[in-house]
Amino acid sequence: MNKLNILVVEDDAPVRNLITTTLKAHDYKYLTAPNGENAIMLASTNNPNVILLDLGLPDMDGVEVIKKVRTWSNMPIIVISARSEDQDKIEALDSGADDYLTKPFSVEELLARLRVVARRLAALQSDTNNANSSLFTNGNLRIDFAAGCAYLGDEEMHLTPIEYKLLCLMAKNVGKVLTHTYITSQVWGSSWDNDVASLRVFMATLRKKLESAPDSPQYIQTHVGVGYRMMKQE
Repeated sequence: MNKLNILVVEDDAPVRNLITTTLKAHDYKYLTAPNGENAIMLASTNNPNVILLDLGLPDMDGVEVIKKVRTWSNMPIIVISARSEDQDKIEALDSGADDYLTKPFSVEELLARLRVVARRLAALQSDTNNANSSLFTNGNLRIDFAAGCAYLGDEEMHLTPIEYKLLCLMAKNVGKVLTHTYITSQVWGSSWDNDVASLRVFMATLRKKLESAPDSPQYIQTHVGVGYRMMKQE
């Protein structure tokens, strides 16, 4: 598997050096940006595989960087921030971030997250290249695994990479109750506490896009304290 090309957006020099030293030691390619404006420029001109993004940047909030990148790219974005409040995490995830690590963070966990991203990108490429990939249909929901697109009726759903991966995971296990641990291990590669919190946020945003009445779901059913199940439509 080819190593990722990573854009590190961090204005704190010691933290930036820690991250880049870790990446270099594991043979990752990387670029660095000390502020949001530089980050957006490098992201648009170099098309990295993933962005590691601090939120507390000197010229703009990192959430604004996420929103700007999401206007033209679905490249994975992993937030690394000292902000630990749930609302900060929710805002970043709702804006389009794929993952959220809180400072101080474990270098081993960061590397694990990058391996998950690499596997996800490789799987997506494999699916795209697989001419025999099938279509999934469930009521008005249709997923074209080969094209990496989902449709509700005649309208294409605008999903973040994590939302799409969750939807595909549920679709491939339609009718089965998937536990929080199973889902987070498949999507994030681990089952840390913040993974389960992120799962709830992403499932809520996915439902808003999928369900006509989220309070009376037709597609994704919650099993309180256990997990989620995609219901089969007649």
